[in-house]
Amino acid sequence: MSQNKIQLDPSNNNSRVTWEGCSVLLDINDGDRLVFARLTAASTLKIGNKNCSLQPLVGCPFGSLFQVDNGKEGPVLCRALPSKEDEAPEKGENQISEELRDNRAIVDDNKAQTLTGEDIDEMRRQGAKGDEIVEALIANSATFDKKTAFSQEKYRIKKQKKYAPRVLLRRPFARSICEAYFKKYPNRIGFLRVDTLSLMLSMANITANSDVLVADMVGGLLTGAVAERLGGTGYACSTYLGDTPNSIDIVRIFNFSSEICKRIVRAPLSDLSLDQNGTSAQTNSHEDVCNMEIQSNDQISSSVVMENISISSENVVSDIVPETTLSPASKFCKAPKAGEKASQEALKLWKENGFSSLIMAAPEIDPWNLVKDLLPLLSYSAPFAIYHQYLQPLVTCMHNLQIGKMAIGLQISEPWLREYQVLPSRTHPCMQMSGFGGYILSGTRISGS
Repeated sequence: MSQNKIQLDPSNNNSRVTWEGCSVLLDINDGDRLVFARLTAASTLKIGNKNCSLQPLVGCPFGSLFQVDNGKEGPVLCRALPSKEDEAPEKGENQISEELRDNRAIVDDNKAQTLTGEDIDEMRRQGAKGDEIVEALIANSATFDKKTAFSQEKYRIKKQKKYAPRVLLRRPFARSICEAYFKKYPNRIGFLRVDTLSLMLSMANITANSDVLVADMVGGLLTGAVAERLGGTGYACSTYLGDTPNSIDIVRIFNFSSEICKRIVRAPLSDLSLDQNGTSAQTNSHEDVCNMEIQSNDQISSSVVMENISISSENVVSDIVPETTLSPASKFCKAPKAGEKASQEALKLWKENGFSSLIMAAPEIDPWNLVKDLLPLLSYSAPFAIYHQYLQPLVTCMHNLQIGKMAIGLQISEPWLREYQVLPSRTHPCMQMSGFGGYILSGTRISGS
């Protein structure tokens, strides 16, 4: 029992190797599909019409490549080594003749392939692997040798994705999680691109031993990125309006240890704003009794709210990874819970000294309505970074900050990112890429007086 507990604790595992109960990012067929999954004994992944168990992935280093093969009990994921075709070809004597070839004489009449579907099914019944089927298709193609080297590579990759799909085991961290969400469901993270996220962390000066005030309305991606950079030092305080906290379910994908999860706390804006003018919150006993009654009622309602949030969060994960199924045994290998309520000692310390920085991503709220209450919570000379999908709300916020003399060094930045395809003789910007990454308002808080 003690050995099993040690294996399930992410703090006792090497971060380069997976363990049972950890979250992973599965890259299928070189980015065609990105799937988040939690490794358990009964979790499965559906690739095409095949269900493969994820048990072989436990104990493997991140970055390992797997391939779907036919096992004795059905499809199974097996470790695969990079093939020689994946390496860059060396220039030989026939390089000039290959460059002179073209595909003008090739007619696509569906008669070039002599291998039928029945033949492929027969090969599978005989236990042929996916690579063997791909080589057989190439050998029975009448036009393969007439194609250019680039067309041959495209043909090979196309058949490999169909008959021998590959799965790359990736470690979920801020960049990979942001890229996966931005590619499939960008609206869930407020269209926050990875370069914008990194620029925000730099502008807000997120460093070790910092107490960061986080306004996260992008599912927990911003909170997780801040906690990852803090590395178990300092605190990431996620604040929210009202009584219901914002969802930070994405934090669970980061595989944080229990020590790092303790550094991620929540506090409503009303608790952080109390005693700013030096007055006591407990003015009379009548208000205390009322507050206790309200608090007891809120605890009952909050338990229902948190239950609904947990159920909805499971639905969100199932929407992102409909191909994975979790077993009841996964309850014993859940990730440590992050986002507990901040202690009174921490709240008192932050009210006296202020936070060291502010980072904010709230696309659904007007920035100024939130910044005017959050900025006084910072210490003087503390930097801040505010993200929004559109420019005009940040312009209004910047104008109000200038009029109120609340900050200096104000600037609005527009991140710019261009993705390139890097291949031999085919290096050029990608045909389809994101042309818009939102805007960031940054500055430094000063004394209004």
